Amino acid sequence: MSLTRWLAVFTLAWSALSNASESILERAPERTYDIVIESGHLNVGVYRDFPPYSYEKGGEAVGVDIDIGRKIAEGLGVEFRVYWIIPDETLDDDLRNHIWKGHYLAKRRIADVMLRVPYDKTYAYMRDSTGEVINDQVVMFAPYQREQWQIAYDTHVLDDVGTMAVFQYHPIGVEIDTLPATYLTSTFAGQLRDNTRHFASMRQAFMAMVDGEVSAVMGMRAEIDHELGIHSDKGFEAAGNGFPGMGRQAWDVGMAVKHTHRQLGYAIEEIVDRMVREGEIAEIFERHGLRYGMPAFYEEILGDEEENSP
Repeated sequence: MSLTRWLAVFTLAWSALSNASESILERAPERTYDIVIESGHLNVGVYRDFPPYSYEKGGEAVGVDIDIGRKIAEGLGVEFRVYWIIPDETLDDDLRNHIWKGHYLAKRRIADVMLRVPYDKTYAYMRDSTGEVINDQVVMFAPYQREQWQIAYDTHVLDDVGTMAVFQYHPIGVEIDTLPATYLTSTFAGQLRDNTRHFASMRQAFMAMVDGEVSAVMGMRAEIDHELGIHSDKGFEAAGNGFPGMGRQAWDVGMAVKHTHRQLGYAIEEIVDRMVREGEIAEIFERHGLRYGMPAFYEEILGDEEENSP
């Protein structure tokens, strides 16, 4: 073989090897069950600055999901490592960036399991315009909480919240770009729109209620309970009203793993199942001063078990 031809073959081979190496380095790592156990740690994906679920206090990760993640790692016999998630535009983006593909700026940074994912078959099997399953790269499993929408109000201003009609006359705060924000600005033919105030966070919405800018706040129940605990001396209370025309007002929350990591998912699901059945999840919520809602998935199962017990 001539030197010229040899150099050409070598160049092509080196180019192919380099491209293959770059491709491997850019892929999200395959953290299967065996690899997780061998590595000695579990990367638990939770949302950053999302009290009372997952946030930092005094430089330490705290919250309901942090405690649950620690218990899962303990059950697997490995070290808990928090993996902070900054939310993207949609949940689909979060699942892609942090569970199965990796963010385009950091594809090697990936979570082994992600918490606070809706446990909903309709969403799990949702298809795009071509008929393809959108979330076919992930498995959603292990429901551990039932979340719902909730209103807190200032008892110095309102006697109660019997119906949403009261907010035709009193301002109410919501976090921007959330379902309550959409609901309050569109329900009742837009009659509540002018009294809806938008804030960057639930914390800011509550501070507005402290300052008298709003008479009530609407958000997820655990967030509301958390803020009610912080402002326990302000005369704020949780309302008991429903939300006409809203559609789904409560939903199960679970977890997600990459579809090729099902064995890891099964192991985690076994731990979470025991924690729900034995009341350990409920105890975690109670320690944080929160009301716990058992997932509808378990209410049905445990109800049937009680009926069939001798």
